[in-house]
Amino acid sequence: MLELHQFEASHYCEKVRLLLDYKQLPYRTIEVVPGIGQIDLYRLSGQRQVPVLKDGEVVVSDSSAIAQYLEKTYPEKSIIPSGGKEKGLCLALEALADESIGTNGRKAMIGAFNQHPNFRTALLPISTPDVLKTAVGALPGDVLSLLGMGVGLGPEAVKSATDILKQDLEAICLILQEQPYLCGEEPCLADFAVAGLSMYLKFPSERYVDLPSGICGKGVPGLVDDPRFSEFWVWRDRLYADFRKPRSGRPTVGASATGPVAIGID
Repeated sequence: MLELHQFEASHYCEKVRLLLDYKQLPYRTIEVVPGIGQIDLYRLSGQRQVPVLKDGEVVVSDSSAIAQYLEKTYPEKSIIPSGGKEKGLCLALEALADESIGTNGRKAMIGAFNQHPNFRTALLPISTPDVLKTAVGALPGDVLSLLGMGVGLGPEAVKSATDILKQDLEAICLILQEQPYLCGEEPCLADFAVAGLSMYLKFPSERYVDLPSGICGKGVPGLVDDPRFSEFWVWRDRLYADFRKPRSGRPTVGASATGPVAIGID
């Protein structure tokens, strides 16, 4: 069985989970514990970042590389169009999702911390001790803003990221006015990349991702409540309903866990 080494709340991991579900590939999720778990992950893959997919003796890191591997190794239910124009559009939109929606989505979430404390704890791995989750959730919003400024995530950076995301969502809505999916009549890598990497803009319902109950369905003000982007959220909800499998248990904690392993997805 395929193994996905992950952080449950990672939007890049969610991109891969969507791809695995669409291809109907059975897999189990291994939750990487920060610190010691990342050392184990480095031994496995040569780097400390998730997601990492293990398929027998094959180990693949990076969500885009994983997508290419899945398409080559498990070609059923293709995620990359064969036509030149459609393939080019698919890869370009995946890059947009990775480099713009994914990176700017993190920044936009900083601006949402003041509106909902559970936004803070939702970004922590599920293995984080409760005492640490409580401390993070209790931090005042102005303190978080100050900390954000110290790492380049102050109010101006958040505003800039949010403005870029508004342009991204507008562009995607314009495409979806003409067709059901981003590259035509069938879903492809671009759809699952955009849907997964928009997770920080609006978290899916609890039955798809193991997140604090208070965070599910919540999103970044100005993005989830703007009527200009309503078509995007309707499209994403439909994509989840059609292709994302509900969870059937929590991820196994620890990259080197032994003993019975909880199956993340049936």
